[in-house]
Amino acid sequence: MLATSIKRLNKYDYYAEKFQIAYAFLKRENLSQLPEGSIELGHGVTAYVQHYVTTPSKQLRFETHERFFDVQYLISGEERIGIAARKDLIPIGTYDAEKEISYYEEPEHCGELLLCEGNFVIVAPEEAHKPRCAAGKPCAVKKIVVKVPV
Repeated sequence: MLATSIKRLNKYDYYAEKFQIAYAFLKRENLSQLPEGSIELGHGVTAYVQHYVTTPSKQLRFETHERFFDVQYLISGEERIGIAARKDLIPIGTYDAEKEISYYEEPEHCGELLLCEGNFVIVAPEEAHKPRCAAGKPCAVKKIVVKVPV
């Protein structure tokens, strides 16, 4: 699953080596057995294994990243992810360079994806996203977020 603007289709090469590194990692067997933490994959690509309980959407914020794509892959559970064009959002505070993140106010209108086991979405720097949202009742999720450099 790849959701992006047709205007950016040629801006990024989603088949480039750095993305192939991420895809190869996500195709590995036994991802569910990986412990939480980060795994350096090479060429500036890093995978972060996470486990958490999803949260009601109203308690979360949209975010963007300047230097990385997010490849968000669900190992188990389900979650909703809000998607919005970054250019249309109102920032909350300033960009945190150390954490590589900016936060935004809730837009009046946004899209939403439901990620289930085995699904992934690639979010570019121009796209804001709101991960970790409960799809109905909160549930336990195991997820890998692969940071791919721009």
